[in-house]
Amino acid sequence: MAQSESQDTRHTQSITQTPRTISSRELLGNDKVVIIRHEQEDYRLRITATGKLILTK
Repeated sequence: MAQSESQDTRHTQSITQTPRTISSRELLGNDKVVIIRHEQEDYRLRITATGKLILTK
């Protein structure tokens, strides 16, 4: 199987599966900010004073 076909199959499978659910408490713990690294880029996930989540690069 060609590499692109294999990648397409994995992509299709990940779309059709139910996404994992992770609670914000699990990610943040008692902190107000957590850094999420994605492909050598850092993103900040923070919780506001009103309890909303904001993700910024």
